[in-house]
Amino acid sequence: MSEQDITVVHLMRHGEVANPDGILYGRLPGYHLSDLGREMAERVAEHLADRDVAHVVASPLERAQETASPIARVHGLETASDERLIEAANVFQGKTFGVGDGSLRRPSHWRHLTNPFKPSWGEPYAEQVARMKAALATARDAARGREAVCVSHQLPIWILRCAVEQRRLWHDPRRRQCTLASLTTFTYQGDRIVSVGYSEPARDLVPPHLLAGAKPVKGQAKGFGA
Repeated sequence: MSEQDITVVHLMRHGEVANPDGILYGRLPGYHLSDLGREMAERVAEHLADRDVAHVVASPLERAQETASPIARVHGLETASDERLIEAANVFQGKTFGVGDGSLRRPSHWRHLTNPFKPSWGEPYAEQVARMKAALATARDAARGREAVCVSHQLPIWILRCAVEQRRLWHDPRRRQCTLASLTTFTYQGDRIVSVGYSEPARDLVPPHLLAGAKPVKGQAKGFGA
């Protein structure tokens, strides 16, 4: 494996968002990073400062663009935008919806909860995988032989990782290993993903209640044969 064949694409989740009402904001505009979220973004920019980053791209949503900004600045780059990195569509967008809040007892919600395997309440998992794979391939090509950073959102990042690692796509949301400002890193040899790593450069800044299901892992990797 020669060095020029290797391209690294870091898929980053955005930092903490200012959301005092606890809304499932989804793709809604107007949700920005909190002060802590901006600190998380700066921390990751410092973490990546010595890496050979040649391309920075983000979901068009404000929280993703704001997270990408300090990374791009450190490397003297502009932040590109890619719609394919956007949050997953969800019919509960704009509402409060979570485990234990009574949502499952509301008859108006039942028709959206019939098929967790697709899922019936939002963008199909298979469609998320397809668009995220395409977005990463574009970033890989833009940084060929170097490194790229793509800022996206928890669910699409986790679903892509599950697909690459050949796991089932339906899952318990509380078990996603994709905490705020984390990096899920895909290493390519040519056009083929050969390993996936995970790290949390800003873990000490993440409120403890938001770490549920995310293991304190740094540099975990899994290799792929064919």
